[in-house]
Amino acid sequence: MNIALIIIFFFLLISIYLGIRSRKGKDMELEQWSVGGRGFGTVFVFLLMAGETFTTFTFLGGSGWAYGNGIAALYIICYGCLMFILSYWILPVIWKYGKDKSLVSQADFFAHKYKSTGIGVVVSLVGIIALIPYLTLQLKGLGLIVSVASNGSISYNTAIWIGLISVIVYVTLSGVHGSAWTSVIKDILILLVVVFLGVYLPIHYYGGFESMFKAIETADPGFLTLKGNGLSVSWFISSALVSALGAYMWPHSFGAAYTAKNPDVFKKNAIVLPLYELILLFAFMVGFAAILQIPNLKDTDMALLALSKASFPPWFLGVIGGAGLLTALVPGSLILMSTATLISKNLYKPFKKSASDREINIVAKSLVPIVGLIAAYFTFNGGGAIVQLLLMGYGLITQVFPSFVFSLMKRNPVTKVGAGAGILVGVLIIAYTTITGITIGQIFPAIPQAIKDINVGIYALLANVVVTLIVSALTKRVNQNGLSQKTESTGKTAIK
Repeated sequence: MNIALIIIFFFLLISIYLGIRSRKGKDMELEQWSVGGRGFGTVFVFLLMAGETFTTFTFLGGSGWAYGNGIAALYIICYGCLMFILSYWILPVIWKYGKDKSLVSQADFFAHKYKSTGIGVVVSLVGIIALIPYLTLQLKGLGLIVSVASNGSISYNTAIWIGLISVIVYVTLSGVHGSAWTSVIKDILILLVVVFLGVYLPIHYYGGFESMFKAIETADPGFLTLKGNGLSVSWFISSALVSALGAYMWPHSFGAAYTAKNPDVFKKNAIVLPLYELILLFAFMVGFAAILQIPNLKDTDMALLALSKASFPPWFLGVIGGAGLLTALVPGSLILMSTATLISKNLYKPFKKSASDREINIVAKSLVPIVGLIAAYFTFNGGGAIVQLLLMGYGLITQVFPSFVFSLMKRNPVTKVGAGAGILVGVLIIAYTTITGITIGQIFPAIPQAIKDINVGIYALLANVVVTLIVSALTKRVNQNGLSQKTESTGKTAIK
């Protein structure tokens, strides 16, 4: 067994130990299992928010996109800063309503706001559909990182199974507590590794950042600028906007807001988390450094691993592999838990109203391995580039954002039917364009290129809002007419 493999397994065992150890002294009923008994302070909430935001994407997707698409990768930094600004106002509201109503899932919020289990079912289904590619992303990244870092001692498929089984065990036993404690070591390790790689590799191969960028520009003029079509300015702005609006609409991000012990936790984190976003810049630097040193990579997600393998001894590859493993396990555990909670609380419960809290808790934990196996199937039989998986998931989950915003108004103009119709229309647009590969430019070839390049999620959101308002206006009118007729009928009966 090589040294890299020993180091990777060392970090894996630590994560399992922390995950299982975190349940000590706690009764793992559903509220404790899924939202930590609403008792997490600033540090643990920070670790959870960072843990679900900085994933295998931080390791592989960011560097891969810098390698393959140049400066377009910076859209990730932009949307990250925007989402943390939004969190200052959004998360305290979610926390307060969740505490007042004893909510444990994202769909609970919508079901209570719109007084409809049906809208809860719709939001649950959208969340589950969006989370599967997100979990697939984590598993794909885990397989790549561990197989390469171990120099092939562990195959891609074996690495995925080992990581998946590990996370299933500690999620089932410890829930969100396991995710929070594993985040401690994960955040320390990823900070040290990514910053070191982002500084060392440009200096080692080019003598510094400026000379690196000059060399890239000389070899491929214009690579470090946004393109006139495709990855253009309009694509950049629209993709950053869609991602920022959808960031806290992910069920695991939304649910993590319930874990805090008070709303001030989120305001403190909103100040600090944008600084944490700078880690991505160092991941980008690794991708840029790899452009001329490891040219013509077929899989751009391999940029960081390929350059690291060519630059460092096996033991340091093991450290990189351990860090990458943890970046998959932490968000993967939150996704597994959130998906299982959504299915048990918002799909199973509405169809079996007599189910007790204990039964719902058992169902949720039993679903963890099932969800994991489904994600593994899609990982082995599908995939795509990591960033593309992420963009597709964001396009889907962002469709619940309009109904969320409307629900915060004192006089919500949207009905439950309108909210459901809008969400479904937006999701269908995203699903259709993703499955068929069709673009707005192919549908309307005569429109300007800047409009063609706008992220399809924006068009889906616009259609979503229009349908939501129209259907809400129509259903309100029908309800009012029905109420008037009922009142009139009652009045006549009373007179008689």
